[in-house]
Formats: sequence, C-alpha cells, structure tokens
Amino acid sequence: MINTCLDLALLCHPVLAFLSIQRPKMQHAQQSKWQYFLFSFLSILAIRYAGTSYFTVTDEVLFDVCHTKDQPNPIASLYPMNATGTLNGTVAVIPISIKLARKLIPPQYGILEHAYRDLLPSFPKGMYPAIIQALHDHEVQAFGYQIPDFTRTGIEFPFVDLLGDNTTSFKWAPSLLMTADHEIALKGASDYGTKTFPSSFEPSCDAYRVVPDAKQPGTTYFSAKSANSGAASVTTLFSPVPEEPFPLSFFKNFTNQPTFADGKTCDNMIRLFNTSVTTAPNRIETVKGTVRANIFPFENEQEWRNVYGLRMDTAFIENNYLPCENFRGYGARD
Repeated sequence: MINTCLDLALLCHPVLAFLSIQRPKMQHAQQSKWQYFLFSFLSILAIRYAGTSYFTVTDEVLFDVCHTKDQPNPIASLYPMNATGTLNGTVAVIPISIKLARKLIPPQYGILEHAYRDLLPSFPKGMYPAIIQALHDHEVQAFGYQIPDFTRTGIEFPFVDLLGDNTTSFKWAPSLLMTADHEIALKGASDYGTKTFPSSFEPSCDAYRVVPDAKQPGTTYFSAKSANSGAASVTTLFSPVPEEPFPLSFFKNFTNQPTFADGKTCDNMIRLFNTSVTTAPNRIETVKGTVRANIFPFENEQEWRNVYGLRMDTAFIENNYLPCENFRGYGARD
C-alpha cells in the first residue's frame, strides 16, 4: 500500500511541477521551483526504493521457511496398515550413577544391570546408561493418513524390569518436550502417562542445525524450551569423532525396547537399521558433546560433558497401547 502511494506520487510529480512553474513570471522564482521539484522528486524516488529494499529484507526474515533434511519414509507402502515414519536425530548415552538411577526410576521396577553389562562389558562399575534422544518424526503415517512432522526430546531409562521377571528389558520414558501445537503427538504421549511439555525447538523443523564457523566441522546444536518458562528445557551440542565407545548393537537393543511411562500400556516402536535412510554411506555418525537438561525426573538442571552417541536417521514401525504383559520374554531386534 505504501509503495503504491509512492508510485502514484512519482507518476504525478512531473505534471504538478510543469503546471506550477508555468504561473510565476519571475525567472528566479522559476529556478527555485525547478530546484524544489527536482529535490522532492529525488527524495520520493529514494524513499520508494529504500522502502522496497527494507520490506523485502523484513519479509525474508519474518517468513523464512524451515526446510527439513529428513529422508522420505521408505517403508510406508510396505506396511500400509501400520504406523510408520522416520526418526532423524541424535541418540546418546549419559552415564549416571546406579545410585541416582535407583532414586529416579520408580522403586517397584528393578534395573537389569546384567543385561546392559552383557552388551557393554567395559561399562564403568557403579554406573547406569541413561539415554538422551533428540528426534524429528518425519512422514508419520498409517492407513493412508499422514500427520505433520514434529520434534521431541527427553531422557529415557532402559533395561528396566517392568514385569519382575529379571529378563525382559523395558525403557521408562517419564517425560517429553514436544512440538507445542501438535495435538496428536502430545495426546499420544500423554496417554501413556508421560509428562508432556508443549515446547518450541531450534531448529523448528529439523533434528539439529550446523553451528556456523565452529572449530570442529560438523558440529551441530539442538535446543528445546517448554512453553511454560522454566518448566523444562534441553540443549545439546555435538561434534563428530572417530572413536566408537558403544557398539551399534547396543543402540539397536535399547532403542527397540518396549517403552512405558505409567506401566498401564506399552509402546512397541521398532526402529529399523537396514533401510536406505540408515545404510547409505555416512548416514550413521559417531558424535561427542555436551547435554544440558532441566527435565523430570531430575530435580534441577543437569549438565553432562563428553557424552557419546550417534547421529542417524532410521525408519520405524510403531504399535501403540499394547498390554505390557504381551512383551514378557521379548527380545530386541538385531
């Protein structure tokens, strides 16, 4: 609207100048009029194109569209009657003391220390592997219906003896920060008894963002803040490293353990490590970094350094709200 008015002023300006200058009879007055109209014309012209530049830049900033780098769902057509999608992001192991783990995990559930030591014989004594996951759910669909993408993060506790059989490993997921306006995802998690925190994320539509001019090439960051200020937050900073302290078999095991919150029903998310989104070159990357979190069940903000994990994208099949008893003797997929 502003630009339209300026364009009209520029169009009419020469006509007004001509009519006005024809009236005065004194040469000095005519020269003054010409100088005035020339100056005003150039001023309007400058404002018009400065305004165009300003609004163009502002529009680009305000309406910058976030584009995900996630890979397409490769299994939707193979399992049309199941919930499928891809999970892109960082999964890392946070070593905490077994004493702290015992304090955080509800007392009615045991911890299968022998189960994770069979997979990690050199894991430090007296320690327990809590898990941080910062993930972007992409192209989630079932029965031909696809829901919008969303982001989630939280700290989970694997190798939990939910059934008391000293054999079957479950993963306790007590809380999640999730995309604030995604009602389907928020309700889906809360129905398990998970504490959900509607949150904003950076980046808003991807699993992580590259840090510009970082000392270590490939360094990425991720942050999540709950809509209620101070209620919950997670930030991560990871860089690629050559060493691999935890084998891929360990990640396959705990990511595929049935997940629960209040123990009434369990989520059977099967992450597949053999599809194109994972097996293509450089699709799995070992990383090391720092995690800072203020999230239930921890009582205050925590920070962990030298945390190792994997940056990866995997396809998944999900079966929701199943009786946890159904998984007695369940073995994680290789």
